[in-house]
Amino acid sequence: MNIALIAHDKKKDHLVSFATAYKDILSEHHLFATGTTGLRIMNEAGLNVHRFQSGPYGGDQEIGAMVANNKMDIVIFFRDPLTAQPHDPDISALIRLCDVYSVPLATNLGTAEILIKGLERGDLAWRTIVNGRSGEINGADQT
Repeated sequence: MNIALIAHDKKKDHLVSFATAYKDILSEHHLFATGTTGLRIMNEAGLNVHRFQSGPYGGDQEIGAMVANNKMDIVIFFRDPLTAQPHDPDISALIRLCDVYSVPLATNLGTAEILIKGLERGDLAWRTIVNGRSGEINGADQT
């Protein structure tokens, strides 16, 4: 599965801790992240991450494009609801796209843990059908 990992500045520590705690599960999937968040996850959690631009420079939109093209299966976005963000329209657009394309979205630790445990159990295998990979799990042919 393709998983996006995004965090606002005040939530980056939480996302890095989350990625470290669930490293065994996340390492079995393709990870994508915005600039600084991706770098921190790579350096501190030891996971391979494809990095896009930082959020304010278009990274949220790059992930949104993957959502719109059914190339993103899960979005984990630790948002800071108490701090205004200069790129709020991009954030709103990404969240809207997740709703439009039925891409599971977690915006906080509690929901992210439920999604990651569901991923581990195989509860999100329906995404392989939605994005045209029926017969494949995690990019490997299972027939």
